[in-house]
Amino acid sequence: MGRVLVLPISVVVLLTSCSSTPTDVPSPAYERRPPAPAAASSVNPVVQWNRTLLEIVRTPGVQPVTVHPTRSFAILHAAIYDAVNAIDRTHTPYLVQVRRAPRATSQDAAAAAAAHDVLVALYPSLRARLDAQLQQSLAQVPDGAHKTAGVRIGQTVADRILALRSSDRADAQPIPYVFGAAPGDYQSTPPNFPAQPQFTHWSGVAPFTLERASQFRSGPPPALTGDAYSAAFNEVKSLGIANSTAASADQALTGRFWNGAIQNYWNEIAQTASAAHHLTTAQSAHLFAAEPDARGRRHRLLRCEVHLQLLAAGQCGSTGRHGRQPCDGR
Repeated sequence: MGRVLVLPISVVVLLTSCSSTPTDVPSPAYERRPPAPAAASSVNPVVQWNRTLLEIVRTPGVQPVTVHPTRSFAILHAAIYDAVNAIDRTHTPYLVQVRRAPRATSQDAAAAAAAHDVLVALYPSLRARLDAQLQQSLAQVPDGAHKTAGVRIGQTVADRILALRSSDRADAQPIPYVFGAAPGDYQSTPPNFPAQPQFTHWSGVAPFTLERASQFRSGPPPALTGDAYSAAFNEVKSLGIANSTAASADQALTGRFWNGAIQNYWNEIAQTASAAHHLTTAQSAHLFAAEPDARGRRHRLLRCEVHLQLLAAGQCGSTGRHGRQPCDGR
């Protein structure tokens, strides 16, 4: 069982039966050249393809309504990371090991090919657009054996990552939820009061980094008749109400921040960090592979409503002392 890249949570990847999978790539004669440091690209392909996915998930009607978009980000950056790392070789592979990948191979070509193939598989209706972007990305890479080898590595890794996630149960149908009337039973939440909670099936999706979905499940809430519950309830009511006079400006801003599509915000923050620090393609690949997991751990502890796939936490749809607690998507 292989351990994975240097993520904030050092756990076993995917399913317990999935280990890093070695894949052979033919070794051209130039493999024996000494490796040269990869400079930061004028247009970083990792950032470029992350922006593309952000645009996709923000386009109405494109993202399947029963599949959380964080799954797409996780698959995208897992493939980019393993493809680039196969050449850079500075970190542990996530799932796919590519043997004998020449050190002079184009990392940019590998990143672009991996990203393209993942997104075409996840959003086949956008193939023409994604094909055009791939051509634009590859046009920035000098033609030759290095570019060809990079494309081949990217395609190989993307195919393998997609195959490993093809049976992760993300295509399951949401579990119907029956609202109860007893004290403590979950009720539909504002501002949109959906008729059904979203992603009630998501705890059944295979985790990307955890050993099991319930690995870091938080404990139950305090007893309804206790002082701790009353204090927590009053605090939420006081600070969380619209136009609260009790909340500080920072608390109000924090509430608005976490109420949005938080995975998009964190990806944009990573983009900004990559540009501000002039990260190379390899450094950006590692940043984006690690970032969703850090985001997911923090987010799951704070909020169940917008559930992050990278943790696939069992909190949503789990049965606790106060009944089944689903996740209302926003």
